[in-house]
Amino acid sequence: MPYKSNSELPETVRENLPDHGQDIYREAFNSAWEEYADPSERRGNESREEVAHKVAWSAVKKVYEKDSRGNWVEKKD
Repeated sequence: MPYKSNSELPETVRENLPDHGQDIYREAFNSAWEEYADPSERRGNESREEVAHKVAWSAVKKVYEKDSRGNWVEKKD
């Protein structure tokens, strides 16, 4: 279930992340989807989709953070 475009991302991702954040999410999700195809590569009983979403959010959080109003903004150096 890799995402071909940002318009296919889950609504919560599309509504909350800026375009660049959505690009990061989509690329990380798709990469993790391929990397964790084999259940033996995953921890616990998480599904391939659960792992891919976790990886995607982790990638976003390396570049973005929530501001005091709860909006996702790029981290400052």
